[in-house]
Amino acid sequence: MGGLKVGAFFFGGVEMTDAGAGKPDPMDRFFTNDQCWDATQKYVDAAIEADRLGFDSFWTTEHHFQYEGYEVIPNGILISMWIAAKTKNLRFGAMFNVIPQWNPLRLAEDFATLHNLSGGRAILGAGRGTVPREILHLNNDNISIGSYDNPEAMLDDQRNREWFEEAMEVIRMALSQEKFSFTGKFFSYPVPGIPDRGATVTHLTLIPRPIFPYEIWQPITSPGTLEYAPVVGHSAVFWNQHPTFIKRLWDRYGELHDATHGTSLKPHEKRMFVVATRIEDTYEEAVHTARDGHDEFWKFLGPYGWSRGYMGADGKPIGPGHIPTLDQSIENSTILLGTPQQVAEQVQKLKDLLGFEYLTIFPHLIGDTYDKAVEQMTRFKEEVEPLIS
Repeated sequence: MGGLKVGAFFFGGVEMTDAGAGKPDPMDRFFTNDQCWDATQKYVDAAIEADRLGFDSFWTTEHHFQYEGYEVIPNGILISMWIAAKTKNLRFGAMFNVIPQWNPLRLAEDFATLHNLSGGRAILGAGRGTVPREILHLNNDNISIGSYDNPEAMLDDQRNREWFEEAMEVIRMALSQEKFSFTGKFFSYPVPGIPDRGATVTHLTLIPRPIFPYEIWQPITSPGTLEYAPVVGHSAVFWNQHPTFIKRLWDRYGELHDATHGTSLKPHEKRMFVVATRIEDTYEEAVHTARDGHDEFWKFLGPYGWSRGYMGADGKPIGPGHIPTLDQSIENSTILLGTPQQVAEQVQKLKDLLGFEYLTIFPHLIGDTYDKAVEQMTRFKEEVEPLIS
């Protein structure tokens, strides 16, 4: 298998009986607290099963206030602590911690605590966010995020990027330095002029700091992020784009990392490929069982511009706001489906193109039962992965 490290990525959503294209509109759903908590418990059970199956990693998202049931895990670090206590080998992280929704020092503290107590199994996923209604209620600097349905997208996106990059500098310093101080546009640590026991505070020390090596992973979805992540040493996550576009980004990441750090990265290093999968006994059945979850996914995320990595008929990226059909997603290889042999062949083709070592599958399409997601994880590990070289 060439040292393939396979992870599983779950949105952590509520099971739905009405997923698919058309009605209901996302914001017309309202799931109860009991239904959301049931999804949380089943999510934990799925993580335990992933550990038993031998998955390398298990990933959640961080989202808030989503009564419509798409993502009901608000704190990936906290739930990962509970998962850590119930698993032995599984690594875990959020895909992604939304940095503008955190005080950077609190995130650094919480991550270091999780990482140390789990024996070094935590991964720090760092992202800029997707949903303005979440960030704006959790960020005291009025930082939002540019999205397709946000008319101030350009301005919001730029301010978000500046805030994110400054916060990440604080986080990296806090996690790695015995003493640190920082002064920037948004943050000043320590706050100037604080008296403490007869002196003035001139530096801070994060307690605890990681006692094990740790990784920071960030999604690469824009030119600005591509130019930033390898320079500061963040590993890169690629998802939901045509393989032709990912290949360009994949290689450019390596070039920038090598130029900055004086390294010679191999194609598999510091990069991860994420893709949705659906495995059934026949191709037709896979198409049938994937369709509703796929269409619900795009009903949810299309308004935020997630289709910009799809390839149009002219070979260029499709603009934001497009709602792909399942056929278009199959053509763009953003979902791999069919029999175990067919899925393995598709994974192999992408592995040969990119040279990845880290592969994370998205087996829990929106609305799926958790039993279905666990079945999909099992089939990938037992029937697909052995066919990949």
